[in-house]
Amino acid sequence: MLIVDAHEDIAYNALKYNRNYLTSALNIRAVESNSKTVQETGIACLGKQEWLSGKIGIIFATLFVPPFSHCDGNQEHMYYKNSDEAHYLAVQQLNYYHDLDQTDCFKIIFNQNDMQTVINSWHNKNIQSIIGLILSMEGADPVRTIDELEYWYDHGLRLIGPAWSGTRYCGGTGDPKGLTKPGENLLETMSDLNYILDVSHMSELSLEQSIDMYDGVVIASHSNPRYAAKLDTPERLLSNVQIHNIAQTNGVIGIVPYNKFLKTHWDKSDNRNNVTIQRVAEMIDYICQLTGSCNHVGIGSDFDGGFGAESIPLPMNTIADLKMIGEEIATLGYNVKEINQIMSQNWINVLNRVLPS
Repeated sequence: MLIVDAHEDIAYNALKYNRNYLTSALNIRAVESNSKTVQETGIACLGKQEWLSGKIGIIFATLFVPPFSHCDGNQEHMYYKNSDEAHYLAVQQLNYYHDLDQTDCFKIIFNQNDMQTVINSWHNKNIQSIIGLILSMEGADPVRTIDELEYWYDHGLRLIGPAWSGTRYCGGTGDPKGLTKPGENLLETMSDLNYILDVSHMSELSLEQSIDMYDGVVIASHSNPRYAAKLDTPERLLSNVQIHNIAQTNGVIGIVPYNKFLKTHWDKSDNRNNVTIQRVAEMIDYICQLTGSCNHVGIGSDFDGGFGAESIPLPMNTIADLKMIGEEIATLGYNVKEINQIMSQNWINVLNRVLPS
């Protein structure tokens, strides 16, 4: 079964931590054993070998640059103080993905033909399986002016999440403000260019305003139900009303297999047995029951996104184990067609709505 993962911070990790994702997660772990990288961002879960063996056929691959306010004093050059610095850092990550596109098994998906080429490669044993990359932006500060949206689109960007923490466009995690005037202008032009709007990380107010005004496709690439866990920043997870409103737009929500988003007060020092993959299946089922169908939920792992293998549900170990989620959903009574929808087809349907022919 082909799997689509709607959120991975590949370029950021490759450039900040020098992770060689053209190898395997296990190789990266060996290189990083007992290093500060593991202490800072966790045990690597991503790698080419695991993407291929796990049949992760399409990845929403992010351009993610954090603001300087989140810098802990290390690698200050990876954080931005203004929009020019944000733009520069995001272009470096864009170039990283274009370099991957020149290798034998990665392809940036610009249009429907590209996506079909990727999908077909997984069904033909006589050719190399291709990992398709949908380029996304997490936090829109790299967009210095609205006119630059055309530049980013021409270079492969198809999805924008205006927020991470708060940006000049809107409130985000830990920042309650709503859409700013530049944020409203951003959304209007994004809609004109047929971008996907990702509301993950948005504040309560900016998310509500965005769904009300956005004419294009709306998703939450990596956001669990608020029912799953209590956080100090509850807006990071979705309320029942928000889930319903996203579904009403025919949008899709990506479930994150991250223990902190699955169990209240979970900590890395806890026994990993406290959270199992059953909890991931329960959250998928929760959205299906709330929305009345399995059309509005998928996977958005966020693996290597500030946490690692020590923080994911047992018995998962790497990205190759996303397939276990499908197996667990089956135990709840979902049939093969429904499982395929959740693991890939819902995201493919979203892409079919926005990708040019």
